[in-house]
Amino acid sequence: MFKELDSIGYDSYLKKFPFHHDLNLKIDNSTDKQLRLKTVKTAKSSVDPTNLVPIAAEIDDLIRLHYLVTSRKVATILEFGVGKSTVVFNNALDFNKDKYYGWIKNNLRKSNLFEVHSVDNSRKWIKHMKKSHKLQNAFIYFSKSRMGVFNDRICTYYDLIPNVSPDLIYLDAPDQFSIKGNIAGISTRNPDRLPMAADILRLEHFLLPGTLIVVDGRAANARFLKCNLQRNWSYKYIDAYDQHFFELIENPLGKYNKKQIAFSKSKRLVFK
Repeated sequence: MFKELDSIGYDSYLKKFPFHHDLNLKIDNSTDKQLRLKTVKTAKSSVDPTNLVPIAAEIDDLIRLHYLVTSRKVATILEFGVGKSTVVFNNALDFNKDKYYGWIKNNLRKSNLFEVHSVDNSRKWIKHMKKSHKLQNAFIYFSKSRMGVFNDRICTYYDLIPNVSPDLIYLDAPDQFSIKGNIAGISTRNPDRLPMAADILRLEHFLLPGTLIVVDGRAANARFLKCNLQRNWSYKYIDAYDQHFFELIENPLGKYNKKQIAFSKSKRLVFK
């Protein structure tokens, strides 16, 4: 089912799409095996609220994200959490714009073409990203994140969500320590708690068949989504990547949605 992802030649892919230069990463001439190596993290590396050092780039994760955008001909991305992925999406959308703009413009009923809309709850990090990178395809929004409930289940929400219809949603934020408020005394601001974002659940019935969701890590959050999503989603967790994939498998909503699904998968059907 995921043979295309497993068979990506990472070294050859970077030669074709050298997006790592946009991240100022010096990894030229690295072998495929080297690019697949994962960073060994400590038990508390992701649950230390005093740690302000960004997590090192996992180049294999970024290559897969870039590949998903180019192979599925993605035109609009909704991203929760601004970061290295934003730079990668910006680069991949440039390629898609050059190759597919005319066809999509003339054949699909779609707005926000070749744009990534990213929301984050850190003004400081947003400022850093805008200062450090030229992101001509990225629209970045600041929003506070608060504790809330979904069907009486405790979770978190952003106050603001970009008003777009995405082909791809990438969930990698917010972190558990920057959330405001509590529900009955419960919040995620404890090292033993877990991220539990529910924004996608609010959006679910606006999403079009063919939409792909990628959740980076955040296993409990992904399971929360899986338990509460109501439509016909396929789901796959790949342990080697520590990534969760959801695809909305339904009959098209109309002729334009049907054409979009056929177009985005005309070369590769990664998810069934």
